[in-house]
Amino acid sequence: MHVFVTGGSGQTGPAVVAELIKAGHTVTGLARSDTAAERLETLGATPHPGSLDDLDSLRSGAEAADGVLHMAYGGDFSDLDDMMRRDRTAIEALGKPLEHSGRPLVVTSGTLVMPAGREATEKDEPDMAGIAAFRVAGERACLGFAARGVRASVVRLAPTVHGPEDHGFIPMLIATARKTGVSAYVGDGTNRWPAVHRFDAAVLFRLALEQAPAGSMLHGVAESGVPMKSIAETIGRGLGLPTASLTADQAATHYVSPFMATVYAFDGPVSSSHTRELLGWTPTHPTLLDDLEHGDYLTAPAS
Repeated sequence: MHVFVTGGSGQTGPAVVAELIKAGHTVTGLARSDTAAERLETLGATPHPGSLDDLDSLRSGAEAADGVLHMAYGGDFSDLDDMMRRDRTAIEALGKPLEHSGRPLVVTSGTLVMPAGREATEKDEPDMAGIAAFRVAGERACLGFAARGVRASVVRLAPTVHGPEDHGFIPMLIATARKTGVSAYVGDGTNRWPAVHRFDAAVLFRLALEQAPAGSMLHGVAESGVPMKSIAETIGRGLGLPTASLTADQAATHYVSPFMATVYAFDGPVSSSHTRELLGWTPTHPTLLDDLEHGDYLTAPAS
C-alpha cells in the first residue's frame, strides 16, 4: 500500500513511518520544512512539500495514495475554534479524493475527549464539554466519510505516548519537578492516565490502515489507567526529590498553566478491549512506569 502521511516527522510519526515501511508499505510524508523532509528521507519515506493549510497539497497527496494517515495537529492553543476549523478542513481535503474508492482514511484524536471518572470504551460518546472537546470535530469529519465509500477510522491515542525522546506531558511533569524541587500530584493522586508505548501505537496505526472497517473508533491504549500518584512517586525516586499532594489552587500555580493543572488532575481511564479484539492488536512494549525507571526520561539532561 502507498500511504500518504501527515505528521510523519513529529514525535510519534517516525515510529509509525518506520513500522509501515518495515511491513512493506511505501510512504509519502507531508513536509512543511527542509528539516521535516530530511527526517522523512532518513526513514525511507518520500517528502511531499506542504502544510495543513495548503489544501491543494493535501488533496494531491491523498489522490496519489492507496490510503491516508492523518497525525498532524497544531496551531494556536489560545484559539481552539481556529484549531478545530484547521483540522476539520484538512481532514475534508484529505478525505474527498478517497470518496467511493474503499481506500482507508485514518485520523488521530485523543482519549482525553472521553468522559472523566469511569473507564470509557470505544462505543461511548465523547464529552462535548470536556477538556479535549476541540478534537471531536475532526473525529466526526473523518467518520462522515464512512458513508461516502471511504474506509474511515479514528485512533484515539492515550495522553501519554511514551518512549525514547518523548517531549509530551510526562517530560513537562519531570521538568516541573526539577524546577520546583518536588514531584507533585493533585489531590489524593488516584486519578488515572491511560498510556501506550510509541512502538505499540505505531503497530495500531498500521493495523488500522490495513484492516479497520469503515466507521471504526479505536483506542490506542496499552494501560487503561496509571494513577498519577504512582507516576509522581516514580519521578520523585528517580530524581531524588520528595513527593507531595497539591490542592487544586496550589496546582494552578505549580504547573506551567492552570490548564495543565486541570490536565494533570484529570481522571480518564479508557478501555481498548474492542480495539484489540477487532484488529488483533497486542501491546508488547514496556509500561509507562517501567519506561520512567529504565528509559531516558530521568537520565536526560534538564533543558
